[in-house]
Amino acid sequence: MRKPLTTSLLALTFTLGACSALNTAAGTLEAPMTGAMTLRENMRKLWSDHVVWTRQYIVAAVAGDPSATTALNRLMKNQEDIGNAVKPYYGDAAGAKLTDLLKQHIAIAGDLVAAAKAGDNAKKTDADARWHANAADIATFLSGANPNWTKDALLGMLNNHLSLTTQEAVDRLQKNWSDDQMTFDKIYNQAMDMADALSSGIIKQFPTKV
Repeated sequence: MRKPLTTSLLALTFTLGACSALNTAAGTLEAPMTGAMTLRENMRKLWSDHVVWTRQYIVAAVAGDPSATTALNRLMKNQEDIGNAVKPYYGDAAGAKLTDLLKQHIAIAGDLVAAAKAGDNAKKTDADARWHANAADIATFLSGANPNWTKDALLGMLNNHLSLTTQEAVDRLQKNWSDDQMTFDKIYNQAMDMADALSSGIIKQFPTKV
C-alpha cells in the first residue's frame, strides 16, 4: 500500500532534520585551534601583508601613482606588527630591534626601486649591497635569539626574498606583465615558507608558551 503523501513528507523532514542535527553536533566536536595553530596563522597573515603591501608599493611607485606613500606607510606598519608578534617570546627590546631592522629593509627597498626607475646603476648597486647587508643583520639577530633558526638558513630565505622582490620590480619596470604575475606567485609562496619556518622555530623553543 502506498504511503500517504503527508506521511512521506514528514519522514523526509525528520530525516533532513536529523542530518542537520548530526552535522551541527559534529561541528561542536571540532577541536579548537591550538596556540601553535594560531601562531602559524598569525605569522602567515603578517608575511602575507608584507609581500602584498610591498607589491602595492612597487606597483604605485613604478607608475608614479601618489598612492605609493599610503602603501609605504601601511608597509611600515606591517614591520611594527611583525616586531610586536615576537615580543611575547623575546621581550619588548627584541621586538623593537626586529621592527627597526625590518623598517630598514623596506626603506632600502624604496631606494632600490627609485634608482632602478631612474636608471641610476650606481645608486641601484649601492642600495642592493645595503639591502643584502641588512638581510645579514636580520639573520644574525634572529639566529642569536633562537637556536632553531640557523643563520645560514635564515640568510638563504631572506636573500631569496630579496632576489624575487628585485625581479618583481624589474618586471614592472619592463612591463613584463606575465612574468610579473608569476614572480609574485613565487614571492607569496616563499613568504609563506618563511612564515612557517619562523613560527616552527618559536614553537620548538617555547612549547609551553604557544
